[in-house]
Amino acid sequence: MPKHILITGGAGFIGSHVVRLFVNNYPDYKIINLDALTYAGNLENLKDIEHAPNYFFEKVNILDAAALETVFEKHEVSDVIHLAAESHVDRSISSPLDFVYTNIIGTVNLLNIARHRWKDNYAAHRFHHVSTDEVFGTLGDTGFFTETTSYSPNSPYSASKASSDHFVRAYGETYGMGYVITNCSNNYGPNHFPEKLIPLFINNIINNKPLPVYGKGENTRDWLFVIDHARAIDTVFHHGKNHDSYNVGGFNEWKNLDLVKLLCQLMDDRLGRAPGTSEQLINYVTDRPGHDLRYAIDASKINRELGWSPSVTFEEGLGRTIDWYLQNTEWLQHVTSGDYQKYYEGLYAGR
Repeated sequence: MPKHILITGGAGFIGSHVVRLFVNNYPDYKIINLDALTYAGNLENLKDIEHAPNYFFEKVNILDAAALETVFEKHEVSDVIHLAAESHVDRSISSPLDFVYTNIIGTVNLLNIARHRWKDNYAAHRFHHVSTDEVFGTLGDTGFFTETTSYSPNSPYSASKASSDHFVRAYGETYGMGYVITNCSNNYGPNHFPEKLIPLFINNIINNKPLPVYGKGENTRDWLFVIDHARAIDTVFHHGKNHDSYNVGGFNEWKNLDLVKLLCQLMDDRLGRAPGTSEQLINYVTDRPGHDLRYAIDASKINRELGWSPSVTFEEGLGRTIDWYLQNTEWLQHVTSGDYQKYYEGLYAGR
């Protein structure tokens, strides 16, 4: 059966890198990018491959089941890589229902359509659900999340992703659908919408704006270069064991404050500023509710079973990320206008 792969959320940060990799690496595949083009979806992320003969775009919201059905029929979708999601924890705290609708109902819409269309031969199809390490909750000073760690989400965002994970598993067990799940650590890299820490702070340093660090900056995250995440998705989609899950991480833990200080140093160097200039922009703000202290992924399973590992060091990846933003200021200006500015101002007002 020819591969006609529907990639949801393909105009977003991680999704655009996955779409690009599949379009370039698999010219015999038909790649359908489905995205609602909400605030974080940007077709400018894919300008380099938009005219590729095996690339197709559909502007559809995964909450629109009828439109999804039309896309499945039109393109004879054989497989799904599902990345479309509301993903920003702060937004989930202020508007949890948006996360319930998109991350849970949207996922179930896709599962329902795939179940009915693939029921004659589930073995020939795969539903790859892309999730997060945040479903596991928080860690203390030691230990790592493994594929068997119990779910313990602490934010509306992570709760919605945990629910979607469970629905994917349930459809596999109940109906026999073929699926794999990947749970990934924090991503960074080019094309990241500047609400998340690294692109937000790069943009703020460029514009000499405050760098809002939650609490004392002691929260710890494992960071993975987005292109390595796309490689992992490629690997698991093609070679992962059916009805299984894989943790994807960078083996790369950083406390937020240490990361911010490194970022300031690299930015000062590239912008020709005196050492320590950007650190003066650090502004400690009230911590957000339910802020998990530490995430750390044990990615030994995907390395052991499928041979995947990160290809770049954090310092190399961060340098490449900074250079991309400095070379793509027009992109940055486009995405930091309008409604985003209103949201940003509301989020940090009074902190």
